[in-house]
Amino acid sequence: MDNRPIGLLDSGVGGLTVVKKIVAKMPHEATVFIGDNAHIPYGDKSKAEIIALTKQSVNFLLSKNVKLIIFACNTATAVAMKAIQKEIEPQIIGVVQSGAVAAVYATKNKNVAVVATKMTVGLHAYQAEIQARDPQITVNELATPQIVPLIEANAGHQAYVSALKKILLPINDLNIDTLVLGCTHYPIIRNEFAQCLKPDIQIIDPADQVANYTYNVMKNNQMFTSSSAKGKHEYYTTGDVKMFDELGKTVLQDENFNGHHL
Repeated sequence: MDNRPIGLLDSGVGGLTVVKKIVAKMPHEATVFIGDNAHIPYGDKSKAEIIALTKQSVNFLLSKNVKLIIFACNTATAVAMKAIQKEIEPQIIGVVQSGAVAAVYATKNKNVAVVATKMTVGLHAYQAEIQARDPQITVNELATPQIVPLIEANAGHQAYVSALKKILLPINDLNIDTLVLGCTHYPIIRNEFAQCLKPDIQIIDPADQVANYTYNVMKNNQMFTSSSAKGKHEYYTTGDVKMFDELGKTVLQDENFNGHHL
């Protein structure tokens, strides 16, 4: 048994989509989440900047004595995870690998698309992970840097649909059957994605697989809490707390959501 909390980090509020799945899968576990909203978006930064910023969030989570860390950020996973894992003891679980596994299982025609940040696409992170598992799968990658700022600004349904209709035009022209939301912000507007895609395209949220994988890791290593009560959850941001709270309440559907500023 291990009563320490699970740590999660992201560049902003998108990682709360992963928190939501973790809490649903393991309701007795405590969590600590840090969103680095002050420095969003990560996808347009250099590798050195992303690693440095991610290390700051990791160090904060280590100060909270977490038992493992989930990189609930595709860009941080793609750029910084391997390097940081060598420097710390707690295991790190990333979203890219989980999303790749889900895509491989989901596709029937072996033609997949991934929408993600410029950095994640530039590194071909999903292509590498998916084709390592099945080289026969075609992976079409599309950088979509316009979406995260809209979500962080809480732009609203019409603004999302208007932007996505233009952004997803290249995707709808491909013969894909599976689309991976390669940024944890994107599931916040999953319904808008579905509205703008051909109806037969499956949408993959890597957070589902992250929750399942985390559960299995904790089970195999006897890391579950001994508590039978609902887990306590702490939320921190480096940015504007008011905006963080508004988005947090929406993502987690919790009117009692209360973030703290670092």
